[in-house]
Amino acid sequence: MTLFDSIRRDQDKGPVTGLRAFNRWLRHRMPTGLYARSILIIVLPMLILQTVLAFVFMERHWQLVTQRLSEAVTRDIAAVISLIDADPDPQGLERIIRIADTTLNLTISLEAGSELPPPRPRPFFSILDQILSDQIARQINRPFWIDTVGNSRLVEIRIVIDQGILRIFTHRNQTYASNTHIFLVWMVGTSLVLIVISLLFLRGQIRPILSLAEAAESFGKGQRPPENFTPRGADEVRRAGLAFILMRERIERQMEQRTAMLSGVSHDLRTILTRFKLQLALAGDNPDLDSMNQDVEDMQTMLEGYLDFAKGESEEDFGTLQLSELFEKLKLDFDLHGKTMRYTIDGDDEIRVRPNAFTRLVFNLASNSRRYAKTLDVEVRHTPKWLVVIFDDDGPGIPPASREDVFKPFFRLDEARNLDASGTGLGLAIARDIARSHGGNVTLEDSPKGGLRAVVRVPV
Repeated sequence: MTLFDSIRRDQDKGPVTGLRAFNRWLRHRMPTGLYARSILIIVLPMLILQTVLAFVFMERHWQLVTQRLSEAVTRDIAAVISLIDADPDPQGLERIIRIADTTLNLTISLEAGSELPPPRPRPFFSILDQILSDQIARQINRPFWIDTVGNSRLVEIRIVIDQGILRIFTHRNQTYASNTHIFLVWMVGTSLVLIVISLLFLRGQIRPILSLAEAAESFGKGQRPPENFTPRGADEVRRAGLAFILMRERIERQMEQRTAMLSGVSHDLRTILTRFKLQLALAGDNPDLDSMNQDVEDMQTMLEGYLDFAKGESEEDFGTLQLSELFEKLKLDFDLHGKTMRYTIDGDDEIRVRPNAFTRLVFNLASNSRRYAKTLDVEVRHTPKWLVVIFDDDGPGIPPASREDVFKPFFRLDEARNLDASGTGLGLAIARDIARSHGGNVTLEDSPKGGLRAVVRVPV
């Protein structure tokens, strides 16, 4: 559907809707980058201004000057023809030719018994041909032939008179405003210089914004911002860069405080749990204490899992990880448990992530399939912009209503008391937390194998 069809269809619903359709069409065809839009803001008005000036100059000034010059030359030729008609003898003709050459700058010759050549095709840009032809027809009103193309410096005019064919040669600049191109060259040249200067200034103003965007993108992916990043550029850009640095420092400080607090709480709780274990060990072998021992072990497992979830892997630096090595270890783990696991890798085998964190993400998702399913198929797509890992199993799956709840900490679909049977409820929460710390996400869908599909998308 074209723009006019869209506007015509929306105009039936009202003028406001038609205007919105035009805005949508224009928005989809306008450049999206700030640098491109800034260039458009500068270049487009300049091009419009040059076009208007050139049109007005060529259609008004250039045409007016050419018309006056052609009119003057035609008047001189008409005067020469009048003198020839008044004094047709050879001596008078020679005197008239000499006066025309010295005074009027016209080269004249008379050819008796000849005819006018066939009309020449007019050039594409025929302002001189049109104006000069109109002046000759109006002032002289005799059969004529002109050539403005053969010799670029001269214009040839042939006119039928009583004595024969009068052949006139005159300089082009006498009939045509030939220096107009100087104005156009200066106008275009000056505009190009101004555009180049504007582009250089724009590039200097856009570069700090691009640096700020790269630093924010790196921080959003969990990577360390560039070390040489400093607020530069205009005052507004400097304020935005400084606000980003302060925000990043506050977030990092809060994460450090949270990690330090949880480490202290973990140390205190571990001390209490160790005391419980010692007291239960001193109580001797008593079947009634088995459940208490199990409760202490469960508390220990939950405490360590929560600490790992809250602490995350934010302190780990980015490095390279071989996907084939990772999935070979995963396949070996499935073989030891009597399960089937297959994988395919499309793209580069090496990725740049936090190796330990990403390994934990993959093992957490795969362990759920190993626990509840018999087979697992993993498909890896590594493109220049994204890393997509798809887990498909044939297990019981997860109801659609609970697929977001399972990412909540300590949420379990079953109510099994033994944590070994259902886990701590932190595996998927940790997996999504790691994916989001890399700037990506983990989502759950229905698998073609009848079970659950987990999709990991991480920018690279």
